[in-house]
Amino acid sequence: MSTATSASETFRLETRAWLAANCPPGARGPGPVSNGNTKIKITDPDTLLWLERMIAKGWTVPNWPKAYGGGGLSKEQYVVLLEEMRAIKARPALSSFGTSMIGPTLLEFGTEDQKLRHLPRIARAEVEWCQGYSEPGSGSDLASLRTRADDNGDHFVINGSKIWTSGAHNADWMFCLVRTDHTADKQKGISFVLLPMNQPGVTIKPIRMLSGESPFNQVFLDSATASKTDLVGRLNDGWTVGKRLLQHERSGMEALVSGGAGTESDSLVNEAKRSFGLAGGQVADAAFRERLLKYEMHSRAYRLSQRRAVQESDGGTPGAVTSIFKVVGSELQQLHHDLQLEMRGPLAYVPGDPDVKQWLFHRAASIYSGSNEVQRNILAKRVLGLPD
Repeated sequence: MSTATSASETFRLETRAWLAANCPPGARGPGPVSNGNTKIKITDPDTLLWLERMIAKGWTVPNWPKAYGGGGLSKEQYVVLLEEMRAIKARPALSSFGTSMIGPTLLEFGTEDQKLRHLPRIARAEVEWCQGYSEPGSGSDLASLRTRADDNGDHFVINGSKIWTSGAHNADWMFCLVRTDHTADKQKGISFVLLPMNQPGVTIKPIRMLSGESPFNQVFLDSATASKTDLVGRLNDGWTVGKRLLQHERSGMEALVSGGAGTESDSLVNEAKRSFGLAGGQVADAAFRERLLKYEMHSRAYRLSQRRAVQESDGGTPGAVTSIFKVVGSELQQLHHDLQLEMRGPLAYVPGDPDVKQWLFHRAASIYSGSNEVQRNILAKRVLGLPD
């Protein structure tokens, strides 16, 4: 056994023992996960205990440097941790726009001051972030955005509107694309800024969805301000920063353990057994059994591909190939909820039922975070090298 293999196996055994001793029973399998929301407190004791222990260990963001609240794990160690969490169906202690999107982006583009001010608070679940990208009339063609930021000494004055802003009603901060050069080509005059939500000039209007929920909002910015110390990257080069953040968003690495990963297929199989009964130890309905098997195979292939992407990535930086994860992941989410309702037959649609709400909500999974049509264009051009 090589020294590297021995060290990896030692880390795996130590991690397995730590998880066994510290992950409470109530933090295993489907259940609540903290997103850093400071306005809605966690009430489940096991979820709260799990969060506290993971914060102390630095494993809410295990692959971040310890100086910023992380665990300082290598790529290989990170994969081992995810695998061991998955083995015991442990939920992530923290899953947020902070951990999966703005945090990794600040690690790459942020100043030392920005990292020290923002990253430890994200790691400790003390702040919730929202994403200010899409605008009315600027969705798939995001570079046509019109929200403007005017120079006013030590800060920017921002006017415009953002739409489909998930969680804005609970967010403390927004990472936002704004236009700072109104004469440049549309992609060259954009900057990436961070702005506090609790200030005059920020108005939030919830958007009611087909499911009856209101997770999305329209945000109106009327002379809102963002400090120049919270300009991420260079002035007028925000498109570079913004694209990288989208790659982090689409990489979907949290899905390796999200929601007590490994439980989705288990729950579908168990429900199918109850709905259709058993024949020879298998789900009795052969047609449904085939669809369920295909879902399980694609899910496993998806997770293995994500794991390989982490292991092969250069310094952990995602590339255009992450669009694959967005396309496949969103389609798997939709198939999961399709199968869940299909088992119920004519009793499937019950207004107000949580599963029905999830089915309705996930109709949009192939649209938000960049539609799957856009992702396929990205793959065609940047991965396959096909002409326009």
